[in-house]
Amino acid sequence: MKRRTFVNAGVLGLGAVPFVGFRALGGLSGQSKPEWILDWIKVQDAQMSGYELLRVTEPSHRFFGAYTDQTEIPNPHSTAGFIAKSCMLMSVPESIYYESKIKLEEVEVALKALLAMQHEDGTIDLLSTNFHSTPDTAFVIETILPAYKFLGRLNRQNNRASLKLLEKFIKNAGEALIIGGIHTPNHRWVVSAALTRINELFPDRRYEDRIEQWLAEHIDLDPDGQYTEKSTNGYSPIVNRSLITMAIGLNKPELLEPVRKNLMMTLYYVHPNGEVVTEASNRQDRGTIDFMYKYYYCYRYMALKDNNGKMAAMCRLIEKTCSNTQLAVFLPYFLENQTLWQELTADKPLPTDYARAFPYSGVVRIRRGNWDCTLLSNNTSWLTFHKGNAVLQAMRVAASFFGKGQFQSDEVEERNGNWFMTRSLEGPYYQPLEEDKISSDGDLSKMPRDLRIKSEIQNLETRVSVREHSTGVEVDIEILGTDGVPVSLELIFRPGGVLKGLKGHGDDKNAYLLSQGNGTYSMGNDTIQFGPGKVEHKALVLRGALPRMNAPTAYITGFTPFKHTLKLS
Repeated sequence: MKRRTFVNAGVLGLGAVPFVGFRALGGLSGQSKPEWILDWIKVQDAQMSGYELLRVTEPSHRFFGAYTDQTEIPNPHSTAGFIAKSCMLMSVPESIYYESKIKLEEVEVALKALLAMQHEDGTIDLLSTNFHSTPDTAFVIETILPAYKFLGRLNRQNNRASLKLLEKFIKNAGEALIIGGIHTPNHRWVVSAALTRINELFPDRRYEDRIEQWLAEHIDLDPDGQYTEKSTNGYSPIVNRSLITMAIGLNKPELLEPVRKNLMMTLYYVHPNGEVVTEASNRQDRGTIDFMYKYYYCYRYMALKDNNGKMAAMCRLIEKTCSNTQLAVFLPYFLENQTLWQELTADKPLPTDYARAFPYSGVVRIRRGNWDCTLLSNNTSWLTFHKGNAVLQAMRVAASFFGKGQFQSDEVEERNGNWFMTRSLEGPYYQPLEEDKISSDGDLSKMPRDLRIKSEIQNLETRVSVREHSTGVEVDIEILGTDGVPVSLELIFRPGGVLKGLKGHGDDKNAYLLSQGNGTYSMGNDTIQFGPGKVEHKALVLRGALPRMNAPTAYITGFTPFKHTLKLS
């Protein structure tokens, strides 16, 4: 496998990706490890040294032997990450830490620190926000639980103390997971997956009963194939991994069906350069820039299980667009389940030529080879346009209309091959209250504005239509109603590229005016052409509009009635 380097995952990468285990699916006994697995082991070996600077070394410290984050706070997540990585590598003959006596001693001390961080109720804290947290306990359990199996493989008598400490932590956590609550939809499945894994090691009917309580709520998959949180760069792959764990550990193959649907839908959420579409998420990954590596295990598992050529092709795309450092976080999955080493089936073509709506997510995806366009409802950044690595990351339009003129549409509607977005606004004034509605003490809180008669009502209607042309899209923007309202249209590009054909605006190095003709934005060998321009004023950030993004932005301005057609190619 040849993969380009994108972002180097930190030394705590293993802790950031919940581990999903397997029962035996039919082993490949005696099979030597493929070269790419050996590469992943080297990556994990190289990351171990980063923990040395994070270790609490003062013997008098209450968390002696624990590991800190980058803010130097000892925490269970970093500590569990060290334990999990160490136990895995100590069990792998190809690792430089194979059966390391020193690492085993460090693991035992770290386990004591981890138990010191665990509350009497079995929970741990996520110190940045959640305390006595059942969900974060589940995330840590899924990280650290495989360490119990890896540790048990060591041919050392002195691993027994660590096994006992780890068993205590796991069972304590189990007590929390069978009664504790959650915050967000995905937490139900993370908790259930953790309980599934604990139950495989230490069977207890209470674990299964709690899982059934969560499953009674049904899997939150919409008809588009998307989960409630729509978190394509965060929680969707976590939910998929959790459901796979539960499907295997509970012998419930029906739980794989939502995984299939989500993975097949996600094939249409990939930009030409391999990045994932994130703008529709309602979690913290909204608008983030990242590739598809978080889905690799899910696609590979399902591709092998279903002999699915499209999922196999997605695995190969991920291998080409993501680095070994990113993919090596999945090494524990592949060490525990050797069936994942099998060769993937032949590729079937991935979707690269389509116009497809996902109405439950408020997303329209148009892709034609090397360019794609995303339209979004309920989003002030209602259009993106990618051409290879050149990215228009947002198009926005606002009018200075009573402080509420930032445009977004409740829906994206298709008619005769065009996509339409609209919004109507009203700007009223208010008359004196009628006598019977006036409070005798003059307290305005008792005389809300909706009791007043409206007058001099101003109106503003924004209509956007998008249609394809041979090399991109054309965007018609029409803003009608009250005349003379200033309008500002923003084309916000990804930082790092080169803009040409525009003029700078004042002291803001990121603000440019497209007064006429076309402009271009280039990133490497990829170029987006856009225009024509129009500049009727230089008020770029209007009252009530969103603040300017910290990115190179081209502005087109005018007054209502505003009509402009912009071509992207």
